[in-house]
Amino acid sequence: MGIVKIDDELHEEIRRASTVMCRSINAQAEFWMKIGRLAEANPTLSFNDIVRIQLDAAAQEPAPPSERAEAA
Repeated sequence: MGIVKIDDELHEEIRRASTVMCRSINAQAEFWMKIGRLAEANPTLSFNDIVRIQLDAAAQEPAPPSERAEAA
């Protein structure tokens, strides 16, 4: 894990978004970075396309052992 320097204004935007989206500040920043990376790699896809593809991929992955134990 590393440290990423961001300016105060962006940090405040992340904080506000994290409150609305019920995520931690770090999780919100990670989400934005992941979506941004995927958008750069796939410039013809919309945000909704990227999210749909990620949801489809997550549905195909087996649940982590901790989640399988909770479901039993």
